[in-house]
Amino acid sequence: MPIIPLKMPKMGESISEATIISWLKNVGDTIEIDETILEVATDKVDSEVPSPCTGMITEIRFQPNDVVPVGEIIALIDATGEVEVSETANDEVKKEAPKKQETFKAEAPTNSEYVRNPDAFLSPLIVSIAKKENMTIEEVQSIPGTGEDGRIRKSDVFNYLKNRNYPLASRPQAQPKAAKSSYNPPPIKYVEGHDKVIEMDRMRKMIADHMVYSKHTSPHVTAYIEIDVTNMVNWRNAHKIPFQEKYNERLTFTPLFVEAVAKAVIDFPGINASVSEDGKKVIERKDINIGMATALPSGNLIVPVVRNADEKNLKGLAAEVNHLAKASRENKLKPQEIQGSTFTISNVGTFGSLMGTPIINQPEVAILALGIIKKRPEVITTKKGDEIAIRSMMYLSLSFDHRVVDGYLGGSFLRKVGDYLEAFDPNRKI
Repeated sequence: MPIIPLKMPKMGESISEATIISWLKNVGDTIEIDETILEVATDKVDSEVPSPCTGMITEIRFQPNDVVPVGEIIALIDATGEVEVSETANDEVKKEAPKKQETFKAEAPTNSEYVRNPDAFLSPLIVSIAKKENMTIEEVQSIPGTGEDGRIRKSDVFNYLKNRNYPLASRPQAQPKAAKSSYNPPPIKYVEGHDKVIEMDRMRKMIADHMVYSKHTSPHVTAYIEIDVTNMVNWRNAHKIPFQEKYNERLTFTPLFVEAVAKAVIDFPGINASVSEDGKKVIERKDINIGMATALPSGNLIVPVVRNADEKNLKGLAAEVNHLAKASRENKLKPQEIQGSTFTISNVGTFGSLMGTPIINQPEVAILALGIIKKRPEVITTKKGDEIAIRSMMYLSLSFDHRVVDGYLGGSFLRKVGDYLEAFDPNRKI
């Protein structure tokens, strides 16, 4: 019978590896096509991997908590009867199992000199391991990578650590400036049984790695503006019930924000971009896919994506936003619903925050935070002159990657979003 290899599926253009959470089937178990075999996780979402065919599992190559590159064979299935191969299987059905892969053993560089590759891409997972093992970036970049295009994998780092020479007498060290004294953070002390020690869950660890990686990669700059959204607020309050009765969809502020951002991206497409892995090219995205940072019931964060936001009307945006928010709360987001964002918004006002300084969602180059909407007296200009009136005001803050987004582009884009929200038509029809 033909042997079908089960590969780690691709789960997004920026996803290169995934962690195995658990196997739902064991060696010797029979399975049906599209039946779930295992659960995997990335730094964005948990997913189920279905069987590409009907048959029996003959080999499992990786265990729970193993980090596996996309495309790597994780199991072999002895297919039965008529073979129907899904997209997760190989392009060809192999008659026999492939030979066992050779294990790579990384040679530890000598203490006298590091052969460093400054262009080596370091994933958030690799950066996390390096920090835990007290390794410098220079030392990590000296490790030969066995991944695609020489990418450094988790197994490369662990193989290197097994052969690491101690003491590292000539390990590169940052020299403190004479004017500053070195500072060693004091150890954190706690009382057992009195203080509460909480182990980070897997998703929180991944979020932490992603945030540290973003700050390490992009020089962040944040700009702020204050805007008057009285017309938008009054219109939404007056139309939210008729809108729901007509379309059976809740009308929150989020689709209105997404709509304004999508319009501003069209005006300033340079904000809808990414930086290539080698840091030498700017990739300007054609599609406008707006990610919306969403808090989960667990307190963790996820970013579902409103795809092609510029092509949707308000009804379509409201339906998409409501669906993604509900799926997030119920932990039912599909992998494709958290992939491919080109620009992200974060509504920090939901939690009562006046404003925020958000961290860029890599590999994007900017992120917009929307503060709380508050009523307060403001001086406005009318036909009678300057008057004091009660207005609905809010702050917008844009964090951008100063490698490719300068103050003019960042400030102009931010101002344009504010202009669209301030110029909201109070006579707009639903």
